[in-house]
Amino acid sequence: MIDDRTKEFIRLHRNDDPRSLALQAKRYPGVDMHEVAVQVEGWQAAKEKLPEWAAIDGIVYPPKISMEQCSGEAAAKYKATLVSGGSLADLTGGFGIDFSYMARNMKSATYIERNDNLCSIARNNFPLLGLKHAAVVNGNSEELLPSLERQDWIYLDPARRSDAGGKVVALADCEPDVSAMEDALLSKAGKVLVKCSPMLDISLACRQLKNVEAVHVVAVNNECKELLIVLGSRSADIPVHCVDIRSGDVGEFVYTMQEEQRSGCSFTNEVRLYLYEPCSVIQKAGCHNTLSSRLGLSKLHPNSQLYTSDALVRSFPGRAFRVIDVTGFSKQDVKRVQSLQKANIAVRNFPDSVQQLRKRLKLADGGDVYIFATTLGKGEKVLVICKKPE
Repeated sequence: MIDDRTKEFIRLHRNDDPRSLALQAKRYPGVDMHEVAVQVEGWQAAKEKLPEWAAIDGIVYPPKISMEQCSGEAAAKYKATLVSGGSLADLTGGFGIDFSYMARNMKSATYIERNDNLCSIARNNFPLLGLKHAAVVNGNSEELLPSLERQDWIYLDPARRSDAGGKVVALADCEPDVSAMEDALLSKAGKVLVKCSPMLDISLACRQLKNVEAVHVVAVNNECKELLIVLGSRSADIPVHCVDIRSGDVGEFVYTMQEEQRSGCSFTNEVRLYLYEPCSVIQKAGCHNTLSSRLGLSKLHPNSQLYTSDALVRSFPGRAFRVIDVTGFSKQDVKRVQSLQKANIAVRNFPDSVQQLRKRLKLADGGDVYIFATTLGKGEKVLVICKKPE
């Protein structure tokens, strides 16, 4: 795909600015400078997003949009823990990141992709990754599905862009539409793993799909990245796995949708000794009743997503703080807060932005003090001043 002279040039210049390289075509007539720019940009992105791939010589990278859309290494490795068995078919192969990690668990694995350039890249990369058992098929997965041999697992990451190039979220707006082909998919596999937009409403998706077995909400370093739905045998009480991956460690909080419906949420208008902020996957999943009921926490306001307790709950899935003070916004209160000189500020269910509040309080950013500006249950606006617990 790439001639040897261009490969060597890429190797020597992969730390250079790809935009600058693209403008130097006349200086290097024997080098494909357009391809150089694509590969240098791809390798630089992979160094952060896919370090294992970036460490392998000879990997070919796709254009920028495919690099932006592909999974990161941590999320791909997590998906690989969900699938096992003898066979896997990936119906939306793309750059092949997810496929490459899941295929390692399988005796046979089939990558299907309608873009012939991505298929060529896959044929180059998979042997370098040790995937000699991987078959690459260039074609439309919806057309190929009727003739596909039965698999243990089918994986799909439907395209989430409209014809106009805008992002879409709903299952029916993605391509292919999993809700329309659910029966056909399960006629060809025991289980189906679907990667959805992290913005998709979980309850709505579970109503639209008839055979939801489990849901996984995945964050990397507290940034919600993926919503994964496992189709198989419909669970009477669907488990939702809230997963946060940090430096290779996987934190997980599991609840069920019926548990959330059965549980009651305790509310209080008083900030107690400890304050808690859920991590991003908990906020996305919306399991606030379960969190309150199971961990014995009280919520400050229905819209605040902040909890409090008298005893420290170290197992809380998110950040915990020891409360030092709770103030209002009188002149005396503001002066007392200004004496801190610097603090980390967050706003939750509060009318001002962080920037507006920081200017009002005249506080620099940083330090070991945390201030949450929020609204209590009776509408009172307060500043909760905290530190990390020892």
